[in-house]
Amino acid sequence: MSKIKSRVLIPKREPLERLKDFNEVALGYSEKEALEEASRCIQCPSKPCVQGCPVEIDIPRFIKLIRERRYEEAYKVIKDKCPIPAITGRVCPQEKQCEKLCTLAKFGKPIAIGALERFVADWAREKGVYIEVRNSNFNSKNGKIAVIGSGPAGIVVASDLLRLGYEVTIFEALHVPGGVLTYGIPEFRLPKRIVNDEIKCLVESGVNIELGFIVGKTITIYDLLKEFNAIFIGTGAGHPRFLEIPGENLSYIYTANEFLTRINLMKAYLFPYYDTPIRKGKYVAVIGGGNTAMDAARSALRLGAEKVFVLYRRTKSEMPARREEIANAEEEGVEFIFLVQPIEFIGNSLGAVSEIKLMKMRLGEPDETGRPKPIPTDETISIQVDVVINAIGFHPNPLVPMTTPEIKVDKRGRIIVDKEGRTTMPKVYAGGDIVVGEGTVIEAMGWGRIAARTIDRDMSFL
Repeated sequence: MSKIKSRVLIPKREPLERLKDFNEVALGYSEKEALEEASRCIQCPSKPCVQGCPVEIDIPRFIKLIRERRYEEAYKVIKDKCPIPAITGRVCPQEKQCEKLCTLAKFGKPIAIGALERFVADWAREKGVYIEVRNSNFNSKNGKIAVIGSGPAGIVVASDLLRLGYEVTIFEALHVPGGVLTYGIPEFRLPKRIVNDEIKCLVESGVNIELGFIVGKTITIYDLLKEFNAIFIGTGAGHPRFLEIPGENLSYIYTANEFLTRINLMKAYLFPYYDTPIRKGKYVAVIGGGNTAMDAARSALRLGAEKVFVLYRRTKSEMPARREEIANAEEEGVEFIFLVQPIEFIGNSLGAVSEIKLMKMRLGEPDETGRPKPIPTDETISIQVDVVINAIGFHPNPLVPMTTPEIKVDKRGRIIVDKEGRTTMPKVYAGGDIVVGEGTVIEAMGWGRIAARTIDRDMSFL
């Protein structure tokens, strides 16, 4: 093989500039950059990258079409498998999936598949290219399907079943659709206009979205089954985990879910122009090492914090966050304190958090995650803070299983399904974070695809 060219880096705004606002950090490829990066693809006949894509996009094909400047055809190839390419091109962890299996990854230079997907999707948006999801063979007599949750899994189920000729209604608890795409991921990583445009395309294709419906309160599974032939549950994992240590109820200790929802959904960073306030903080600590922790830390900096610390009980190499997001946080000035575990929050006379006591940790043998287990050393340190954000993770949303005993869950609250997405209740299916716990956007979408196929297959026997 001749000398392999290095991948074309996606351009980004400079750290000092981007810290002044919540605008998008990654700028995306220019046409010249996209053509240069696409030219690196060696078009493997075995298509190993496709094996790493949970929604089965024909990656070599759309890259070949980019090389030939046939962008609309490239968009159609992507859109055939992925209903929200402008989103997945931005937030999908390609380095752990399709790019990981790229042949050029063996040489440390995989094709920038996500950046090319984003280029094509953004080109289509700019040119006003619209692809009808519902095909000419649409026949609502195929059945009516209810989808609970308008996040990534629900979007794919709705899109796939609409394409197959079903009438689909999404029930969303919040006042805007998108699920975690809307409330969980900040503007600087995923602009909400992108989410809105992608969902608008789904609605224009024929999917009905009912907002402000809390299934389990506003309406029940039993009610839905009177009207719909099948139900898909994609309510995600939005229930926060707590540290359960002294002082956790002090003021200005947020869960990452609340903190990011206030910022992303309620525009608290624009207070008082928007009604939702948020404590900005001078010294902010974020607990956790995933993408949510990076989002919270970088958001706190943009709110005006002088210092933001990420506290993580393992080392940098074990952090589950994307390398790209860790690098962005470092560039922007986030400080990392590794091998520490909070053991107590200490408050001031007003009942607000002012200090965190930390246990120093060391790494032992691998645990069930395959990562070294953190072990307490009995040595402690303390840091001064005035805001804390708990980003240690989330549990599946418990409301639907709690109100529907026929739907069984495991000891972690995850809905039990078979490998094809069927729950223990007839005509009810589930997928995404409600089934696997915390996962990625594209993993949830993959579950949605599996469930849609199962629903269609099962409906044929009714």
